Order: sequence, then structure tokens, then C-alpha cells
Amino acid sequence: MKSKSTLESIIFLLLFSFSLYAEDGYKLWLDYKKAPEPVLTQYRQQIKNLMVIKGSSTLDIAENELFKGVTGILEGHISAVQNVEEGTVLAGKFTDLQNVIENDFSDKIKLAGEEGFVISSEQSDGKNITVISANSDVGILYGVFHFLQLLQTGKDISNLDIVSSPKVKIRVLNHWDNLDGSIERGYAGNSLWDWESLPGKTDPRYTDYARANASIGINGSVLNNVNANPAMLTPEYLEKVKVLADIFRPYGIKVFLSIKFSSPVNIGGLETADPLEPTVQEWWKNKVREVYSYIPDFGGFLVKANSEGQPGPQNYGRTHAEGANMLADALKPFGGIVMWRAFVYDNNVPEDRAKQALNEFKPLDGQFRDNVLIQVKNGPIDFQPREPFHPIFGNLPKTPVMMEFQITQEYLGQSTDLCYLAPMYKEVLDADTYAKGKGSTVAKVIDGTLEGHELTGMAGVANTGSDRNWTGHLFGQSNWFAFGRLAWNDQLSSEEIADEWIKMTFSSDPKVVTTIKKIMMDSRENSVNYMTPLGLHHIMGMSHHFGPGPWVSRGRADWTSLYYHRADSFGIGFDRTPTGSNATGQYFKPVADKFANLKTCTDEYLLWFHHLPWNYKMRSGKTLWDELCLHYYAGVEGVKKMQAEWNSLHGRIDPEEFEFVKNRIEAQVKLAEWWRNSCVLYFQQFSKMPIPEELEKPTESLQYYQKLNYRDFEAK
Repeated sequence: MKSKSTLESIIFLLLFSFSLYAEDGYKLWLDYKKAPEPVLTQYRQQIKNLMVIKGSSTLDIAENELFKGVTGILEGHISAVQNVEEGTVLAGKFTDLQNVIENDFSDKIKLAGEEGFVISSEQSDGKNITVISANSDVGILYGVFHFLQLLQTGKDISNLDIVSSPKVKIRVLNHWDNLDGSIERGYAGNSLWDWESLPGKTDPRYTDYARANASIGINGSVLNNVNANPAMLTPEYLEKVKVLADIFRPYGIKVFLSIKFSSPVNIGGLETADPLEPTVQEWWKNKVREVYSYIPDFGGFLVKANSEGQPGPQNYGRTHAEGANMLADALKPFGGIVMWRAFVYDNNVPEDRAKQALNEFKPLDGQFRDNVLIQVKNGPIDFQPREPFHPIFGNLPKTPVMMEFQITQEYLGQSTDLCYLAPMYKEVLDADTYAKGKGSTVAKVIDGTLEGHELTGMAGVANTGSDRNWTGHLFGQSNWFAFGRLAWNDQLSSEEIADEWIKMTFSSDPKVVTTIKKIMMDSRENSVNYMTPLGLHHIMGMSHHFGPGPWVSRGRADWTSLYYHRADSFGIGFDRTPTGSNATGQYFKPVADKFANLKTCTDEYLLWFHHLPWNYKMRSGKTLWDELCLHYYAGVEGVKKMQAEWNSLHGRIDPEEFEFVKNRIEAQVKLAEWWRNSCVLYFQQFSKMPIPEELEKPTESLQYYQKLNYRDFEAK
């Protein structure tokens, strides 16, 4: 029998070992785990020491990251050298490396541009080395992170020849964070920004946030909610913003602010915010000058105006262009930009909400200053599980248009559901607008290549918060990661990005990678099926937007579900063809014809564009009613399959992470069943048709499901 002290020692060692192994998600995709054999042996032969030519705080960060990453991945000490030796990883600006390397790669470095980088296998005095070079300090930092990603994902580094530069210039997270610490549509705790403690006290998470963004090429952060508090522009808060800007700067991240258009009245003492009023223009010029006195590299303003009750230029009979241009003129001398949101609609206008944004902005094309970007949501309604691409893309050829994706899962199960969003992002980016003929993809509109715009951008509504794992759901991290990767390179595939994230976050174990990738790639379609199949949209619970609500009928018409699904005794769906609202007419002819014609409109968008009878014969040969039911049931079965696949990984990944996701998927199964039962029973009232015989029938009445509290379905 072992002594008490011996047993205590064993227990301590076991607990200590577990604590070293257990993960809580804080490290994100930057947990530099030891590389598996045989790549570990190869890497140790190819990487013997490191050398960074420094000269700035950004390059200090690059050096620290390189040492930290390589040491962790190779699980061993790496030497810093002053002179190039065999097996050196050498990082520095191109101008500092010209006398060190034998090959002149000036053509490559030109292609890298201001923020890009070159990673190449070179020789120096006959010694084999790996060079990470760029034209700027932040380019070197991006190159270091990419090199470490190559190691984390087990890539061959023996003959590297990489030139990488971002597709768009502005790659920014939009934080819908409020000054009281709450987050509108936030599902991961409170705001990262502790405004009460700033500027005197900072949090290490601010640096970790900047590091994570830099690792995926994000270069901007809008700190506050688009439904902005005018106090954000007061000296009290500018002092606080300055502290964050100073922390972010070495990581290549500029700070932006959302503003309230009526700020001259709210905090400036003026009687008007009319953009054509000289006193208003002068107020904004002085305010912008004040902002730059605190933050010399301030990025600019994000503006939500004349939307959902927010004030804007239309309050004074002015246009969006006149409002945006006033701000753009104030920012122009300092290099700042305006990101003017196109999310505008008016319930007093008897027009299909899907059409209103283009109706307002198309007549203004060419009237905006050259430092204005029109920020457009991916679809014409509001971040729904599936939408066709927004018709604005391609319809404003004279105006730079930037994408706004939602990373936080407002309509996709929030932090309960596992839903990988890269397939949604790619679905939109790869869509062909036909604005200038075949091949005029949304991606080409966004990256400026279609019309030759130099000012380009992509925004993501952030899903970060104070939760230890940053995003509420561990897999929510994959959507933050995917947004950054696609903002840098919109040609990456969803599968490539998933593969990277899995290996960097969990493991390179083939079983783990294959299983998790399948879960991720199936997840979004599962969500669409049990929420809004066949083109249905906006039928979620009112206000909280979590759980089913096809019965929502109170309030302004275009906030109700009935406005969108239009279910009646005849059928279901929103007629947006020329016989209805003619929203199809806002697209270029090949696309418009495809959406308007039942023979060519795909099932994914069928009820988005068509109101069809319940007995309409689908391509499958089934009736619309049967097909709708089958999709709802397939969604639930898909989540149950994800559950079984995840459970098969028990013992192969960190136990804490395994249990966390396991519990989340268990909650998602219940949520999916609630969606399915509620929607099938609700729509059955109108179809008067039986649920297909082979499907399990709901065990309760519609009234039962209507009375359930959505909070009972949130993952705890």
C-alpha cells in the first residue's frame, strides 16, 4: 500500500499534467503545439536558428512571435544569430536584405506591395536559408505569422516561393459594443473594452486581441456600435480610445469609430446637423482635428444614418452622398475614410424592403468623394441564414463598395450553434453579378478589380467578447479566422480555411482533421435546413432573433415574419418576380432571368423570389409541402450526425474542449428540433397537408411550441 504522501504526489502530478494539457480556447489558433513526426524531424533539419533585422516595435513583436512559435512547434531551443548561418530563418525589410541574399527578388517584392510579404528559400554565401521579407514592418509581421502557419499545418518548407498581398485595403472588424459594456448582438460576454477602467488601466487581452487579428491580416477595428453614442467623440472617451490605438498600432491595426450623425446637436451645442450648413461643416472639421490630435493614424468613421431610427442627412432633406461627403471632406487632410452603411429601409415606404437600399443609392453613384466606401451587407435583408447576394454589388460602378459580413451569429443560433460561415461568405463572394459580363463576381467588385477602384474594404461584425474563449462557442473562432483569411485572399476555399484552422486549433491527427472538417462543411447547410429552407427568411423569434417565430405578426410590417413568408391557403413565399415586387429586376439580366424563372431558379432561393402553391411539383418530383418538411427534418438529422461525429473524437482532442463542444451540440439538437416542429406545424395550418408518412411527427401541439421560452434552448 502506497503512503499518503506518495498518493498525494501522484494526484498532484496527474492534476498538474491535466492542467498542462487542458485547453480553454483562450489561445485561439495561436497555440504553437509541437509538430507531429515526420515533419518535426524535417523542420529541425531546416530551421536551426533565427535572425530578425529589427528597428521598430513591430519588428520586436515579429521577432518574439517567431521565437515563440518556432520554439513551441519544434519543441526545442532555437538560437538567435547575428550573422547568417546554415538553416537560418531570416526576417527583414527587402532593403536590408539586398546585400545578404544571393538572389535578387525585387520583382517579387514589388508584387507584395505595401502590406504583403515574400517567403522564399534562398542562399547566402552558399548556405541554405529561409527569407521572410517585405516592404514594411507590418508586412514582415504578417509574413512571420504566415510562416508559422505553414509549420502549424505541416507544410513542406524545403523550397518556398510565396508572394502574398491582401486583396482588399481595409480589413476591419466592426464591434457593436456599447459604452456600458454591453454588446448589441454579442453572445460571448461583455465588451472587450473596459471603458470605465481606461485610460488608466489596461487589460492584457487588448494586446492578445491585436495579436490575433494581425495573425490573419486584419488591419482595422471599429470600437463601438453602429447605433452610436455621441459621447464617443468627447475628450473623455478619446483619451480612452488613444490607449487602445497605441496598443494596436505595432500590430498594424488602425482604430475607427462609429459616429452619430446628429453629434453636432447632441454634444456640440448646435441647433442643426444639416450637412450643408457651414457651422455644421466647421464643427466636424474641428472635431476631426481633435480626434487626430489624440490618434495621429486614426482610420476614420463608420456611419449608420437614416436607418432604423438613426438620424442622418435625410432628416434635413439631404442625400446620403451629401452627408458622407461632409464627413469625408473633414477627414481627407488626415488620410481618413468614411464607411457609409447602405443598410437603409423605411417601413413608411410601401416597397419591398429588399429593394430599398439600391433604390436609394443607385441614383447617387459617382457623387461620393474618393475617400468614401459604401458598406453593404452580403444580402438585401439582414444577415439571414441564406440570402442571394445584394443587388448593390455591381450596380454602383463609380463608387467603391465594401462588403459587410456578420461573424457574430445573430440569426444562426448565436453561441449555441456550431455553424461554420466560410461557405456562406464564399457563396456570396463567388456569385456572378454579370455587371460587366460573365465573370463579374462579387469578389471582383469588392477587391476593386472590376472597376479599377483603389480604395477597397471588407468588414466583419465581430463575435468577440469577455468570455475566456473569446467567441462564446469554440467554433465561433473559426468564423473570425475565416473572415480574416478571406479578407486577405478571397480566392481561398472554405475547405482550405477549415483545414488550416483545425490543425492550428486542435490537432493534425488525420482522424481529427477529417472528422471536424466534415462537421464544419456540413454545419451551415444543416442550419439553413432546420431554420429557413428553400429560400424562406426572417422567420425567427422577435427582438432576440433566437429560435423559431414564423408566427411573429406584431409591430411594423417589415419586422414581422408574415411579411416575408406570406403563407396562405394557396401557398408560401415572397413573389419578387415581375408579377410581384420585381426585386429580380434589380439584378443584371442573366441573373434577373435566372431568379425570376421557375425553370432556372435554384431550390435554395425558390421561396425568396416566388410565391408557390403547396402542391407545386419540385425538381425532386415531390410537392413543395413534402419537400419543405423533408428539409426541416434533414436539418435536425444533420445536427444529430454532427453530434455522433464529434463524439467519435473522444480521447483524441483536449478533454475540456471536447466536453465544451459536446454540450453545445447537445443544446443545438434540442434547438433544431424546436425549429423543425414549430415551423412544420405552423405552416401545416395553411397547407392542410399531412407530414410525410416516413417522418416522425411532433409530439406536442403548435401552441405548446409557441409558448416555449427561447432561453431554455440557449447553451449554458
